[in-house]
Amino acid sequence: MADRTVLSVSDLAATLRGLVETTLPSVWVQGEVSNFRNPAGHWYLTLKDAQAQVRCAMFRNRNLYVRPQPKDGDQVLVRGQLSFYEARGDLQLILDHLEPAGEGALLRQFEELKRKLAAEGLFDEGLKRPLPPAPRGIGVITSPTGAALQDVLTTLRRRYPLGRVYVWPVPVQGDNACPSVVRALRELPQRAPVDVVLLVRGGGSLEDLWCFNHETIARAIRACAVPVVTGIGHEVDFTIADFAADLRAPTPTSAAERVAPDLADWKAHAEDLAERLAHAMRERIEEGAAELERGVQRLERTHPGRRLQVLAQRLDELHERLRRAGPATPLRRREQLAAITMRLATAGPQQRLARLHERLALARERLHERVQLRLRTGAERVRGASAVLATLDPRAVLQRGYAIVQRTDGAVVRDAAVLQPGEELRARFAAGEAVAEVRGVMKGESGAR
Repeated sequence: MADRTVLSVSDLAATLRGLVETTLPSVWVQGEVSNFRNPAGHWYLTLKDAQAQVRCAMFRNRNLYVRPQPKDGDQVLVRGQLSFYEARGDLQLILDHLEPAGEGALLRQFEELKRKLAAEGLFDEGLKRPLPPAPRGIGVITSPTGAALQDVLTTLRRRYPLGRVYVWPVPVQGDNACPSVVRALRELPQRAPVDVVLLVRGGGSLEDLWCFNHETIARAIRACAVPVVTGIGHEVDFTIADFAADLRAPTPTSAAERVAPDLADWKAHAEDLAERLAHAMRERIEEGAAELERGVQRLERTHPGRRLQVLAQRLDELHERLRRAGPATPLRRREQLAAITMRLATAGPQQRLARLHERLALARERLHERVQLRLRTGAERVRGASAVLATLDPRAVLQRGYAIVQRTDGAVVRDAAVLQPGEELRARFAAGEAVAEVRGVMKGESGAR
């Protein structure tokens, strides 16, 4: 017993602590947070993976600037010094650094880039360009094999078959995605007559969409010669490209709907205008007829015939008075009668009546001319609206000798470069269809590649 060295538990714990802290260097560890506690500003947590766990502590003077505060289930990357906690007899890691790992790190990079570009004014609303109301050419930058492309083409074909679509295929994830998208944004408006560009991609994880969070793509969007509409992922997905775009749509289909006017709406609007025009014409004709009736009534009330009747009655009264006066003063009565007759003749009710008839006829002629002019103007406007509708009818394009060429799966062929000799095609004309075989392919400048 004399040669035994007996240590107390406290001595052993202190020895272990000194040994751990002096012999093991600072280490980096990645794992999942559990049992997180925050008493008095100090953080205590367990860092674990599928096979093991280790207790950790991060004191207030170290965690003061760590944001966001971790929670159970977070994947984190920590740096710390191993130590031995004597009171509980546990090894623990004293942390001096903590940051999100995996997706959390990506989110932090996303927020930092977003703040930087926003501070430069790259996302300012004043920079957003209005979209063309009826684009002649629509550029689409996306993966040639993704469902997003088919969704966009189907929507554009249904809503706005008058616009030509130019597809620029690019990878939408991986190392080559970012430079390919930047090149497409720069060169597509130069090589095709597009008025707007759609940058679209289907849904995916944060890592799948990460190429659209590159600073170079954001700057390429702002430098693009035409407005850019993004439709990346689903409604809950936001990327740096969305903030830089002239318009952000929640999905690829929605992006196509934002740039393509609906021809059905145009037709309904034209029909509404025609109906409103016809209604206005009917109201104006009815008002003119009522005004004419009021004029006729006023003319009847002031007709010279009424005045002539009064004068005739007065003449009859004078004749009666002359007859009653007897033969005593026939000469004077005859003179009076002649004077009255002359006054009646000079008053000329017939002449006044004739003039009033002329004025009435002129007024009727002018009213008729005004009504005819209104009718002709309305008819011309209706014919003009009908002509516009006729020019917007997709079948009119086929009537001019054009044809729609489709592959056997129904896909419309816009570029001869995608065809192979011997491939069977269908050509749809204004009347009927034909089946053809590709004998050869001649490449030329037909649109975007």
